[in-house]
Amino acid sequence: MTLVNFRDPAALADPEGRWVRPGVIHRSAQPFPAADAAIVEQLRSAGIVTVIDMRGEAEADAADWAAAQADGVEVVAARIEPTDDGALEAAMRTMTEDADLGAFYLLMAESAPGAVKLAVEAAARPGGLLLHCAAGKDRTGFLTAILLDLLGVPAEEIVADYARTNQALTQIFEGLAERNRAALNDFNAGSLTVPRPLLEAPADAMAAFLDLVQARYGGTEGLLAHCGVDAATVEAFRAKAAAGATAEPTAEVTA
Repeated sequence: MTLVNFRDPAALADPEGRWVRPGVIHRSAQPFPAADAAIVEQLRSAGIVTVIDMRGEAEADAADWAAAQADGVEVVAARIEPTDDGALEAAMRTMTEDADLGAFYLLMAESAPGAVKLAVEAAARPGGLLLHCAAGKDRTGFLTAILLDLLGVPAEEIVADYARTNQALTQIFEGLAERNRAALNDFNAGSLTVPRPLLEAPADAMAAFLDLVQARYGGTEGLLAHCGVDAATVEAFRAKAAAGATAEPTAEVTA
């Protein structure tokens, strides 16, 4: 089985090649149930040498990427997961509007600065990369948005790329349900409540996220600086991924 919700944002958000070098950034959901020969071939064909896994510790399994790692793919665990201060849980409980989901994304980034830093540093390394979380929607969505914004992709194209995940939600939720039977049972029993925006990929959520980043940090570079990402890493990523780039950076940025 191949990766669900797999795509190169450059192909759809920037088909004319004005901002993003094709074949550098890819996004998807987690492998269902784990990477197999078909997924390894999918990565190889796309030129992916680094997988950035943003799932929390409890979501991931060592077997998920074992076949890819055996094929030489490096997997970077950049765990963006709830902290113990309760802020993310409180935000989820009060989420009703699409814009609330955008605010939730910024809170996730702010609550895991080390993971955001690790992910962006890994994205600046030579070679194609794959970003994923569980659904390939929320954490993958806001980190992809950050990277595309660094390359100058207009907000409306970033929003449109994020919203394309709606087309894959049926497959995504089927895969998550099969993998997370215990959580699904809790949900069916009424002990878990998932806000409506979290079950979708609403364009207004990503638009709100980008607006909040601009208002609070002056843009994505300011947010990344807040997370500890230095200017050299940002420039290394641009040198690799910007439209017109023809070669990989000569020096690898280490996490």
